[in-house]
Amino acid sequence: MDAFREFMGAVGLLIEAFGVLLILIGMLIATARFLFRRQATHAESYQCYRQDVGRSILLGLEFLIAGDIIHTVAVRPTLESVAVLGFIVLIRVLLGIALHLEIEGRWPWQPPHGEPLLTPPTAEDTRKP
Repeated sequence: MDAFREFMGAVGLLIEAFGVLLILIGMLIATARFLFRRQATHAESYQCYRQDVGRSILLGLEFLIAGDIIHTVAVRPTLESVAVLGFIVLIRVLLGIALHLEIEGRWPWQPPHGEPLLTPPTAEDTRKP
């Protein structure tokens, strides 16, 4: 059982390290794109840069949360560690929602601008086989 916990602890740390690496690489790529991007205005380039950085942070956060969950559930399954995990996940989810709102200009549960929330069925959808 101790070997399993050590292995899962290592897996959790590896996933968390991958999340940090994704954030760093994403920021480097976003910065390179910003420096070499030819947009009509500086404001457009800056907006694209912020969106690229935000996307890399969101992707990295997903891996950081996954690593925390693995580490807490498999390595330290105590009530205190689960409560701390819940608090960390709550903070990261709120941060993710805020970043999504900043990048997309809409809440995560809203459809993209101009798209209806639900599409009405077409005649093809209502045909019986």
